[in-house]
Amino acid sequence: MSRDQRRHERLIRQARFKLGARVQEIDYQHPRNISPAQIGRLAQGEWIIRAQNLLITGPCGSGKTYLACALGHNACLQSYSVRYYRLSRLFLELTQAKADGSYHKQLKQLAKIQLLIIDDWGLEPLTPANRNDLMEIMDDRHGHTATLMISQLPTDQWYASIGDSTLADAILDRLMHNAHRLQLKGESMRKILGQLTEDEHLG
Repeated sequence: MSRDQRRHERLIRQARFKLGARVQEIDYQHPRNISPAQIGRLAQGEWIIRAQNLLITGPCGSGKTYLACALGHNACLQSYSVRYYRLSRLFLELTQAKADGSYHKQLKQLAKIQLLIIDDWGLEPLTPANRNDLMEIMDDRHGHTATLMISQLPTDQWYASIGDSTLADAILDRLMHNAHRLQLKGESMRKILGQLTEDEHLG
């Protein structure tokens, strides 16, 4: 195994992706408002070099997480450092870091990750501590590193989901400035693929 391959495997392990997704395996057969050209452009990674953000929204089961993990995996193959988090898990880690005195060290580590993927944005109401954590993260990353947000909520509802107008302004200004957007539509991929499997069994 070459040194590059070993490096890429290490980056993929460290990213802790939820799904073993690949850009080459993205399904374009079902209409979801994404095209191979769009994904091809994002897969080139120019937006990561430029420290821009990517916002993926769409209904439950539309393949948002798969898409994000596929782009993240692709970024690892381009030697970028990537980390996947569910938002609630990220907050939990930061709460524990405050308790054991490693909070600032943890923030520094997060700031260095070249592509931070945050899933399940807007699912649960944010506490004041959550909002402050998010502000710290976005402030550190703004203009330096790329963030990919995944949410069932359309972006026009994000402001209300933060729950504090001053912090919402500051967080969303950093997150949405120069952001690329993928708004997935259509029926749940889980449902479609489940139906296909069922049909195969019936067949």
